[in-house]
Amino acid sequence: MSHESTVPEELGDPAVHAAEVAEPGAVTIVVPTFNESANVRELLRRITESVPARLPCEVVFVDDSTDDTPEVIARAAQDCPFPVTVLHREEPVGGLGGAVVEGLKAAASDWIVVMDGDLQHPPSLVPELVSTGERASAGLVVASRYIKGGSREGLAGGYRVAVSRGATWLTKTLFPRKLRGISDPMSGFFAIRRSAVTADVLQPLGYKILLELAVRSRPRQVTEVPFVFQDRYAGESKSTAQEGFRFLRHLAGLRTASPVARMVAFGLIGVTGFLPNLLGLWALTAAGVHYLPAEIVANQFGVAWNFLLIEHLLFRERRRHRNRWDRAGRFALLANADLVLRIPLIALFVRELGMGPLSATALALVTTFVLRFAGTEALVYLPRRAAGPRRTSRDRGRTERRAA
Repeated sequence: MSHESTVPEELGDPAVHAAEVAEPGAVTIVVPTFNESANVRELLRRITESVPARLPCEVVFVDDSTDDTPEVIARAAQDCPFPVTVLHREEPVGGLGGAVVEGLKAAASDWIVVMDGDLQHPPSLVPELVSTGERASAGLVVASRYIKGGSREGLAGGYRVAVSRGATWLTKTLFPRKLRGISDPMSGFFAIRRSAVTADVLQPLGYKILLELAVRSRPRQVTEVPFVFQDRYAGESKSTAQEGFRFLRHLAGLRTASPVARMVAFGLIGVTGFLPNLLGLWALTAAGVHYLPAEIVANQFGVAWNFLLIEHLLFRERRRHRNRWDRAGRFALLANADLVLRIPLIALFVRELGMGPLSATALALVTTFVLRFAGTEALVYLPRRAAGPRRTSRDRGRTERRAA
């Protein structure tokens, strides 16, 4: 079961709930953390110095740490004039992006500012983000490194600069309409109105939560302010090759969110399956296997290849609806039924419609492809029926601590 605990009295008084300080213009600062114990005290000190008393403020840390970060936050919170909350997740579902979504759901203020805990995002910019949003009547204010007055100087080394630039170019190329007016979709520093947040539609994977927000639930009015990306205050960067792969998977999931885009991607993945199919056929016939059974077995290599790509690129969020072997068996059945169905269809088109063999084969391929796509969605990755709210392991693994 989930449970709530307050920081002991010796670490500070029990917190004022967020709703009690959420006045018009109030701000909730959401900070996702993973082993940032060396940074949080300085972060809270700078927030205290930067946010004026006239701007009601609370800070919500969503923590996935394996070190003593929650305890350090609790001790540092004693010196803060605003409420500080720690939501500790034992299961870091969705990575940093998932942590931000937890913070968005917990926030009760008019404005929510999302920033990293390593001080590469300057807390001094928080009031400007909120005031710019108010002046522009914007739903989202992005702190950008790529407009006049901004800089990425805190990115260490040419490699990280190149990766950041490449990722920015790729995302803006894939989502030109959704990212119009956002020069820095890779930024993790932004302010969003609570009324513009639709957290239930978000499906974060990794650390690019702004991209997720902009693509799935972009507010109508967006503006930007420049910021200088700072050097990390302490500790080491959490950017790894694994995070890079998660980012690419996230991009693929976002790009194929619509049924039409998903069907196109399904077809492209199917085309790539010809390679393992042909390689398997070559290897089996070279080993002396008759070409007919070799063709049947080789087709399974293509089926397995397609299944792996479809699992990770198209239906990542639906895999929980059935266990893996059930999904694999259903997918293989549909893929092989495609072969069985195609020959009678070709004969039907030739006999009843008077089509030539080539045009009949082409039409049969298109027909079976559409049927296989529809069958894959409906029979392999069928979403669960709506059910009443229930506690999950993530709820059970989350501990909430508050300090005032």
